[in-house]
Amino acid sequence: MTTAIIAVFVLGYSAIALEHNIKLNKAASALITGVLVWVIYIMAMPDKHLVNEQLTEHMGELSGILFFLLGAMTIVELIDAHDGFNVITERISQTNKRKLIWIISLIAFFLSSILDNLTTTIVMVSLIRKMINDQNDRLTFAGIIVIAANAGGAWSPIGDVTTTMLWIGGQITTGNIIIKLIIPSLLCLSVPLLLVMPRLKGKIERPPQEVKNDEQSIPVIQQKIVLFAGILVLMLVPVFKTITHLPPFMGMLFGLGTLWIITEVLHSSKDDDEKKPYSVVQALRKIDAPSILFFLGILVSISALQSTGILEDLARNMNSFIGNTNLIVLALGLLSSVVDNVPLVAAAQGMYSLADFPTDHYFWEFLAYSTGTGGSALIIGSAAGVAAMGLEKIEFFWYLKKISWLAILGFLAGAGSFILMEIF
Repeated sequence: MTTAIIAVFVLGYSAIALEHNIKLNKAASALITGVLVWVIYIMAMPDKHLVNEQLTEHMGELSGILFFLLGAMTIVELIDAHDGFNVITERISQTNKRKLIWIISLIAFFLSSILDNLTTTIVMVSLIRKMINDQNDRLTFAGIIVIAANAGGAWSPIGDVTTTMLWIGGQITTGNIIIKLIIPSLLCLSVPLLLVMPRLKGKIERPPQEVKNDEQSIPVIQQKIVLFAGILVLMLVPVFKTITHLPPFMGMLFGLGTLWIITEVLHSSKDDDEKKPYSVVQALRKIDAPSILFFLGILVSISALQSTGILEDLARNMNSFIGNTNLIVLALGLLSSVVDNVPLVAAAQGMYSLADFPTDHYFWEFLAYSTGTGGSALIIGSAAGVAAMGLEKIEFFWYLKKISWLAILGFLAGAGSFILMEIF
């Protein structure tokens, strides 16, 4: 059973990577892979009820991620429909590519620590689509945004789901994780930025502005209201979670409902046809549904590896064969670019107790850094990467050739600085 599941997973992963060569949409490959691994699992198990219970439990968790993604993408589309991003792009007058990528990356880095890497990537990629016309430049910026969002999420307890898991589990505390990981995370971003500089020459070309007549144009005050309301509801999602102890997707849906009411009030004087372009219904039609299905397929596949114990066995084998704590954590970080970092961290939490490594121990802090930033090595290695892949149609091998090596060097630079800080 284990061999068959691994084989199907590898084949499915290969089909996703070779999407443009085999001319098969990655969402289809991911969905088929996700279903097949569970078919193999349930056919090999005598207790069918247990497998169904495991699948139902996983789908409860996965649906939360999908609803979160759906809500965030709809909010961003609503802001875009109201020309809200123009408020920001008009204030970023910098056109020099090298200076602009630092500005965009640092915004993504710090925004990710307040929101999360997934939401930040959706917002920032949507922003550069309004600022950069050339597709090659836009792809490079999007790739660096993925690195920035993942690095920014690692040093904040609410910036990345794995850091949040360790925070809730009592393995790390807020103040300590910020102090210990802010410098390694900055290096994780700065090294790729410095290395990408030679590729960026000259100035960006802004995309042509869509000419709207007086009836179609949105008043500046409405642009600002929708922009700031949208950003505010996104920022309040972690606060909602902390106060209510409900999953983040509930806060995202509450925020979407709030913004829905705001936009309805803003356009209450218009008839249905006039309101349609600015409605949530229209925004839902514009979001990238195949990306959400791709996300579902990937997560369902990973959940099967978790339920069958393959990931836990992998973690134990790494512990037995590698032995060195630093190497184990680095390996888990790079492994998180292939499989989801959530079950990897969950496995580590199960393997190592607080008795072995107490709160704020070096191991937990390094694990938060590695699993938070290691996923940048591949485009499908993190939620941020998958979101960018869907929004900008980034090819797997383009990212592998142009961005992966930058991400790995940044990851290793940050890891090296963390180890040295601990030694000295």
